[in-house]
Amino acid sequence: MNNKAIYAGVLGTGHYAPEKVLTNADLEKMVDTSDEWIQSRTGICQRHIAADDMNTSDMSTIAAKQALEMAGLQATDIDLIIVCTLTADMTIPSTACIVQKNLGATKAAVFDLYAACSGFAYGAITATQFIENGMYRHVLVIGAEILSRVLNYSDRNTCVLFGDGAGAAVFGPVEKGYGVLGVDMGADGNGGEYLCIPSSGVALLPTDENRQKGLTYVHMNGKEVYKFAVKVMGQTAVNALNRAGLSYEDIDLMVPHQANIRIIQSAAKRLHLPMEKVFVNIQKYANTSGASIPIALDEANRQGRMKKGDIIVIAGFGAGLTWGGLVMKWAI
Repeated sequence: MNNKAIYAGVLGTGHYAPEKVLTNADLEKMVDTSDEWIQSRTGICQRHIAADDMNTSDMSTIAAKQALEMAGLQATDIDLIIVCTLTADMTIPSTACIVQKNLGATKAAVFDLYAACSGFAYGAITATQFIENGMYRHVLVIGAEILSRVLNYSDRNTCVLFGDGAGAAVFGPVEKGYGVLGVDMGADGNGGEYLCIPSSGVALLPTDENRQKGLTYVHMNGKEVYKFAVKVMGQTAVNALNRAGLSYEDIDLMVPHQANIRIIQSAAKRLHLPMEKVFVNIQKYANTSGASIPIALDEANRQGRMKKGDIIVIAGFGAGLTWGGLVMKWAI
């Protein structure tokens, strides 16, 4: 087991989902697909879509305020804000800067973290390091995405999979032996082409021509991403458990990235977990990328699925290709 001077864990959680809901039945009218096809292959029934006048920073701010309230903290208590997103309001300033302004978190350093669907896991691990080494006391980690604006709604292979939303968690010092006990991160850049937005940076500028070619939208090789995800999501959880000195038998609840119900079931099987010990909300939100895990974490928390002392496992994978896992002893 760990023997640290400072233990870091979650003090509060929050999330936000836009009011507009796009159901599978709605998508049947837009693209060649069906509710049965989507549900049987992904587990998704609906997804939330941000209003035109809402930005990633707006959703982040709402989720952050909930997390701060639960933690019993003010915005000025936050030392660092990490926003995990691939759909930033703009390139500069960072979305974290905008959130800092919205919250009035005047004492906080800020940055955006770019690891796609693995973003929150990466952000949580980063927050933990800052707290454990004594540099910061309270770190706000937010995962937020407006993926609806980078989807091609004539591409049935991608538009049915994703939704919009934001989730947040405040990390800070917790009792000895509680909080984050083991972590794992990794990447395989050789698979970057399997899930990408080709024209989204300076390599291929988002010109009118590239927009017309659909290059400003998400492109995915679903078969390759699925193969990767099935392999790594369970393994990253195992790696984190090993570093915590724990085994699958110690797990009380797994909160996985909500990308596909079959991938979640595969990870559960890898960990010998009954689905009763796996939190699933993909049916309501679809894949919200960096927001997926923190939305699920907040829902599980508010539903009483975790109690103090429970061993919680977080595991995710994403574009890059990336993966991240985290094991913690729930401290609230």
